[in-house]
Amino acid sequence: MPAKSKWERLADHLRSQIESGELAPGDKLPSTTELCQQHSVSAITVRQAIFKLRTEGLIEGVQGVGVFVAER
Repeated sequence: MPAKSKWERLADHLRSQIESGELAPGDKLPSTTELCQQHSVSAITVRQAIFKLRTEGLIEGVQGVGVFVAER
């Protein structure tokens, strides 16, 4: 089985924080810049992970405000 890409690992990490309740519905995710620094990845990597979680319905973006954990 091939190793997971950086964006998949980041998505898995954020997903586990959401599922464990560490990030609760309505919580704002760190900014792209903060996630880049915390996980030593590029902005593209963060955007891919965010896109994946958005398609799963776990998070939602608010234009000009940020990305938030979706209500269940």
